Amino acid sequence: MLTEYVQSALKKAKYEILPDDGSFFGTIDGFKGVWANAKTLEECRNELREVLEDWLLISISHHLPIPVIDGIELKVKEAV
Repeated sequence: MLTEYVQSALKKAKYEILPDDGSFFGTIDGFKGVWANAKTLEECRNELREVLEDWLLISISHHLPIPVIDGIELKVKEAV
């Protein structure tokens, strides 16, 4: 489910070429603070994936809200 969530979120990513240096900048709407900047589009996509995964781990560990993506809702169940 986590892999499917990350893939769905990355499909919503937006990329642009920065005019000052020609590098790529990527963001995902709804994920505050999740962005990447790299020389190539592929490097930017890879970096954005890593940042998103880190963001998810931090959000989960701190019980912060995580957006529902394509009907996928990540919830941590309490251990019994």
